[in-house]
Amino acid sequence: MKIAVVGAAGMVGSRVLDEAASRGHDLIAVFRNQRPTMLPPGTTSVASDADELSGLFDSADAIVLATRPAPGQEDSVVATTTALLDAAAAADARILVVGGAAPLRNPRHPDRLVIDSPEYVPPAIRPIAAASVAQWEACRTHPANWIYLSPPALLEPGHRTGRYRRGTTTLITDADGASRISAEDLAVAVLDELETPCDTQHFTVGY
Repeated sequence: MKIAVVGAAGMVGSRVLDEAASRGHDLIAVFRNQRPTMLPPGTTSVASDADELSGLFDSADAIVLATRPAPGQEDSVVATTTALLDAAAAADARILVVGGAAPLRNPRHPDRLVIDSPEYVPPAIRPIAAASVAQWEACRTHPANWIYLSPPALLEPGHRTGRYRRGTTTLITDADGASRISAEDLAVAVLDELETPCDTQHFTVGY
C-alpha cells in the first residue's frame, strides 16, 4: 500500500511512518516547515501547505492526517482538514484523520462529551479540544472516504507494546479511570485500521 502521512515530522506522524515502514508499505512523508530528521529508507518526502495539494496524493492508496496546530492557531484546523479531505476525494484515496478525544462521550456520564468534562479537558487545553470537535463535524459532512480516530485523553511518547483496546464513540479508560496510550501504539492502531478496515467511521483506542 502507498501511504501518505501528513504531519510526518510530528509525534504521531513520525511513529506512523515507522510503523508503516516496518510493515513494508511505500511511504510519502508530507511536512510543512520542519523536515523530519529521520525517515525510513525509501520514503519520499514532500514539503507542502494545505493550499498546495493538487495532485500530491494521486498515487496514494491511503492518507493519514496527523497534524496539530500551534497554540493560538487552533482556528486553522477545519480549513486544513477540509483541504485534505478535498484532496483525498479528488485522488480517490481513503483518509484517516487523527483527531482529538473531545468529540467522544464521557464513560461516567454518557450524556456528556469529553470536551464538557473538566476532568479530561482543563481550561488550558479547551481551545484545541474545541478545534477537534469542529474538525469532527467537518468530517461528518464531507463526502470523502474518511475515518476519524479519537485518541484517548493522554497521548504521549512511550513504548510499542502492540496492544490496545478499540472502541467507538466513548472514551476508553482503564481500571483506575485513566485514559491513555503511547504514540507508538496509536500508530499500531492506525496501520491496523488501514490494513483491515472496520465498518465504523469514528473509533477510539486506549489501554
